[in-house]
Amino acid sequence: MDVHSPEQRSFNMSKIRGKDSRPEMMVRRWLWSNGYRYRLHCKHLPGKPDIVLPKYRMVIFVHGCFWHRHGCVFTTFPESRKDFWLAKFQDNVNRDKRNVASLLEKSWRVMVVWECCLRGKNEVPELVAGQISDFLNSDIRYAETGL
Repeated sequence: MDVHSPEQRSFNMSKIRGKDSRPEMMVRRWLWSNGYRYRLHCKHLPGKPDIVLPKYRMVIFVHGCFWHRHGCVFTTFPESRKDFWLAKFQDNVNRDKRNVASLLEKSWRVMVVWECCLRGKNEVPELVAGQISDFLNSDIRYAETGL
């Protein structure tokens, strides 16, 4: 049983950001301060990537571990409505796979930055910054942080 009333749960869920989340803003600040220019949430690309770097033909998704099922300690599972959540999470994972495949098919390079790599930090950690920088300056088609 849920420990919150339906009204409180609805309020809590309404505060979860889909855009401009703290991890996304950290990555954006790092990119900007290192001279990388980007576009945000391009609607013409599959999955409306969080960050698009047209010069590098690269997109970055900043995924929350809970919603996109990273598999780390933050990938918890709600106790109530298990069938609903199982279907919801599976749809999210399948959509992510379709979007990445479609972007790769269109010759875009894709990087996924997981929230757990940035959680509790005030700026992008050196390891993650290095992974992003290495990816930007390579010919690798797909990469993830936090693995």
